[in-house]
Amino acid sequence: MLYRQKGKGAAEVFLDPNTFSKDGTSSLAGIYFTKDGSICTYLISDGGSDWNKAIVMDARTKNPVDATLTDLKFSGIAWLGNEGFYYSTYDKPKGSQLTAKTERHKLMYHKLGTPQSQDALVFGGDDLPRRYIGASVTEDQNFLVITAANATYGNELYIQNLTMGKAPIVPVVIGFDHEQDVVWSKNGQLFIITNQNAPNKKLVTVDAGQPVAANWKDVIAEKEFPLNVSTSGGKLYAKYLQDAVSKVYQYAPDGTMEREITLPGLGTASGFSGKEEENDLYYSYTSYIYPPTIFHYDIKSGKTDVFKKPTVKFDPSLYESNQVFFTSADGTRVPMIITHKKGLTMNGSNPTMLYGYGGFSISLSPAFSISNLSFIEAGGIYAVANLRGGGEYGDRWHNAGTKMQKQNVFNDFISAAEYLINNNYTNKDRLAISGGSNGGLLVGAAITQRPDLFRVAFPQVGVLDMLRYHKFTAGAGWAYDYGTAEDNKEMFEYLRRYSPVHNVRKGACYPATMVMTGDHDDRVVPAHSFKFASELQAAQSCKKPVLIRVETKAGHGAGKPTSMLIDEQADKWAFLFWNMGVMYK
Repeated sequence: MLYRQKGKGAAEVFLDPNTFSKDGTSSLAGIYFTKDGSICTYLISDGGSDWNKAIVMDARTKNPVDATLTDLKFSGIAWLGNEGFYYSTYDKPKGSQLTAKTERHKLMYHKLGTPQSQDALVFGGDDLPRRYIGASVTEDQNFLVITAANATYGNELYIQNLTMGKAPIVPVVIGFDHEQDVVWSKNGQLFIITNQNAPNKKLVTVDAGQPVAANWKDVIAEKEFPLNVSTSGGKLYAKYLQDAVSKVYQYAPDGTMEREITLPGLGTASGFSGKEEENDLYYSYTSYIYPPTIFHYDIKSGKTDVFKKPTVKFDPSLYESNQVFFTSADGTRVPMIITHKKGLTMNGSNPTMLYGYGGFSISLSPAFSISNLSFIEAGGIYAVANLRGGGEYGDRWHNAGTKMQKQNVFNDFISAAEYLINNNYTNKDRLAISGGSNGGLLVGAAITQRPDLFRVAFPQVGVLDMLRYHKFTAGAGWAYDYGTAEDNKEMFEYLRRYSPVHNVRKGACYPATMVMTGDHDDRVVPAHSFKFASELQAAQSCKKPVLIRVETKAGHGAGKPTSMLIDEQADKWAFLFWNMGVMYK
């Protein structure tokens, strides 16, 4: 539920997604306000689908101000004044909307008060085919910024001057070798974050009239750790990921570092964005033992204080979360954060859950979870490994886990499991593994390569058929990370060697496995999970159960009602404790 409050006044309900459908399976997929905050557009996902509809609402009265738009997918909303907005869509695919390919994204402009059928194509479509197109309008409303990509890595960048009538859309970067985006526009200068010649990213500035890369000048140079940048109150906020935890610094627009912002500990800080005229900003902080808390920050003085914290019946002083580093098969040093009760005896028999992802330059930084806390309170250990393929150390870390180096990710995960066993946290009969989406692939590969190493496994909404993944919905866009079976013979053979569906061996004893999926998953279609579960069930040679749990009216994971989440987590932990022979305390 979304609340709003004025200053320190009482909070009121602004938007309640529980009213979207009777069974709670329609969810809020995003909300976007005009610059003055008077109007908003919010997106609704039905049954967890990536296809959304858009509702335009007067933010003061909460009454609708326009007809509902349909068939948005992988879309934000970029308002231009209060008159209309940009959004992204695909033509409806032939065949099943939940499985058919989507390839040609279209950026559209919708003028309030006109039917969606009259919306204008701004970019993309048949004339300029791109798989993913996104848009934003700079805070000063001077520029439309367009990003265009054919894969989940690498994008083109375009701008359009909105102060010049029907100005052309101007290319800033053509090609998909790097990533870049505009984070700020000020006095005719664009501030662009990029990884061109900077694998950990840097911030550059350029005259909007001549924005090509040859004219870029560094504002915040590349440093040792990956960078992200936001703005508020006329300042720049450099957010670094240092060994998978947040470090945040405030900079002046000329690149002068003004101060480090003190955070409560080793965790994840997010936010640090706001309007240029603001004197204050708000950010959130969390860790594995620190519930998400909102902080107020005075931009001029740097003073920070707690604005709002949750009322969780939890005493963080009773728990500890420590970072360790282990060595993978090829000698690479990999970080992992391990959380458990203080004073827990490391006798090699503690129930342990190891979680990983390792792909798409996505970083796993600390986050609080009530569900995981229930396991830790029961004497469990929760470990998260920051595997190659992720973005924890920039492009080099990501690329070391892609295409024909994907096996590095699985080796890292297996080495993390061996570290936990060798250092007496747990043993093979008390070790469970879990991961979702690309992490479901990770779990599938781990149990087909080392079935002896784990007692319980949870591959969730996983990419499990690596020879055909690119033939469904948005799957072709994942080729930067995976390659495809159609690239060449070498890539086909490499994929086949680790594809979980194709590497289940009859007569092996696999861990107790609960394959988990949703019947409306149009990101990673449930056929992956169906095939993998059936292969495991047919091949299993011992009495460890193999189940598949199919959630109905649910998609890739987002937007599930609380009741559905509780049922899912209860089933997961019950399956873990039962198959480890451990009584829940």
